[in-house]
Amino acid sequence: MPLQKISPLQKARQQYQPRIPALLRDLRNVHFKEITGARKPPEALRKLFPKTFDLPSYQLVAGKSGGEKLKVGALFSGGQAAGGHNVIAGLFDAGLDVIGFLNGPSGLVENRWMAVKEIDSFRNQGGFDLLGSGRTKIETQTQLDSALKTALAHNLDGLIIIGGDDSNTNAAILAEYFLAHGCNTRVVGVPKTIDGDLRSADIEMSFGFDSACKTYSEIIGNIARDALSAKKYYHIIKLMGRSASHIVLECALATCPNLALIGEERRSLEVIVAEIADLICHRHDAGKDYGVVLIPEGLIEFVPELSKNLKVEKDPHGNVLLSQIQTEKLVIDLVVKELHSRKFQGKFNFQEHFLGYEGRACLPTNFDANYCYALGLLSAAAVRQKLTGVICAIQNLHLPADQWQLKAVPIVQLMHFEMRTGVEKPVIQKTIVDLKRNPYVYFSRSRKLWEIEDHYRYPGPIQFYGDPELTDCGPQSIMMG
Repeated sequence: MPLQKISPLQKARQQYQPRIPALLRDLRNVHFKEITGARKPPEALRKLFPKTFDLPSYQLVAGKSGGEKLKVGALFSGGQAAGGHNVIAGLFDAGLDVIGFLNGPSGLVENRWMAVKEIDSFRNQGGFDLLGSGRTKIETQTQLDSALKTALAHNLDGLIIIGGDDSNTNAAILAEYFLAHGCNTRVVGVPKTIDGDLRSADIEMSFGFDSACKTYSEIIGNIARDALSAKKYYHIIKLMGRSASHIVLECALATCPNLALIGEERRSLEVIVAEIADLICHRHDAGKDYGVVLIPEGLIEFVPELSKNLKVEKDPHGNVLLSQIQTEKLVIDLVVKELHSRKFQGKFNFQEHFLGYEGRACLPTNFDANYCYALGLLSAAAVRQKLTGVICAIQNLHLPADQWQLKAVPIVQLMHFEMRTGVEKPVIQKTIVDLKRNPYVYFSRSRKLWEIEDHYRYPGPIQFYGDPELTDCGPQSIMMG
């Protein structure tokens, strides 16, 4: 009997009906109202964004709005994140005429596109393979002119940019440029990144973070069970996360490893190496020559000594290509030297792992499936009301979907100036782990217990069906506040 083209679980997931706030069920009966007291961006940004600098924030409320047929373009930008196809599904189900630009921002610049005529086979699926993605930075005059030409050629009412901080910086630049040239295409951003560093007072979480962390946590739990069974390896596990350590913190809360490094603690390389060596020595004294250690790939950005020992390359946005840097191997080498210097007589065998691409294109959790579908509908509502230069923001994500609060926030509010490739540029500010908030505080209080005693937790695979306590809970860092 031949294999089915898709797996039974893929097919079942296509039928899942995301849970959304009641306000999003009929976009003809909602509108955005202005919110007073919005945070002002740095005044220096006004010269670069004169048209969008003073935009207010908005909240979606009940009320009448237009129901005319609109045409939007959409694109995925940056790395994959589970749930992205549901954003497109939301646009499609809102009754918009949707075209997709292929392979990210370059598709917009080069006018490479496809009409989205069918979405059902992509509902609740992972990856960005409907359209593809890319990391092109839109900043030159030629690129801006080409993007404008494309928007005008398609007579777009809106352009939806689904991406992270650099991608939504593109969105802010395009919104400003379109307004300055009398183009009616409204630019709306959607917060995407598994790194979890696109956050603000209004944006509680970027989509894809929950799915990635649950995928990684399953693998870490499996590795921890293997370590406890074999009792002969230290598993050094590097986790994706670019600048911030949100993924490490989330996975640590889910799995309780013996040690998890948080880059934002800003410890020196010497202290980090000594801490891991101390762990190995103390566990040996307790009769345990095995363990699990989590390392953020962005550790290099908080520990300058690391960059002196590693070759550093950057992407078009000026970000260090951290996934290509073998931080975990360098740390292991230094720990081995430290143990030898101490004349350590115990056993230490290391296995290194890098958990990265495994979590970017998985089937989205129910949380991400719900969240992304709501973001798609919310971005459709923003285009209907002719909002531009805004990013969709959904709050109260720790509550059931019918209690979520729906907003659109000016992207410029999230921006600051940052040195990129030797030049000061306006970019969205990354949000790193807050050492004063509940998730880190709980982790900090608990981790001493995890060092010698084996408190490993085994989250298991992502659950889609059954008890809502198993299937619908979001990231622990949101649930803990």
